[in-house]
Amino acid sequence: MKKVLIILGSKSDVEAFDKARKLLTELGLEHELHIASAHRTPTKAIDLASTAVERGFGVIIAAAGMAAHLPGVVASHTLLPVIGVPLASGGLGGLDALLSITQMPEGIPVASVAIGGAVNACILAAEILAGASPELRKKLEAYRAKLRAKVEEDDAGLVGEA
Repeated sequence: MKKVLIILGSKSDVEAFDKARKLLTELGLEHELHIASAHRTPTKAIDLASTAVERGFGVIIAAAGMAAHLPGVVASHTLLPVIGVPLASGGLGGLDALLSITQMPEGIPVASVAIGGAVNACILAAEILAGASPELRKKLEAYRAKLRAKVEEDDAGLVGEA
């Protein structure tokens, strides 16, 4: 099965992906995490993106805050799907990152999730890869069933509360 490549703009972003990486492991998806800056280490970011296919990756998640150029730089150097995760930082709370990621020029798409949406980025990556893996699709169905059961459990716990 193809792997998931996660590229973060700085070490301070690693914690934002802790829960998301655990979910990838739970789904049985191999993944790698790297730190590469679109501005401070552009050659590294480009190398990670341009060699991802030959290294067995099927989708890339790129996360950054503020100007958030990393997802776009990555997307411009690969044909793999790229999911951008805007991270809250700076004075605008991540809105600048969200706009930067979503305003890509025609021909170089980057999918985007909500500000701080690392878990949803990993689920989207898994859904993309599940198109070629019935086993992964079943794991995602089980994950969704767990989410539904939790909501039903929470609802049942409210009956009779004042």
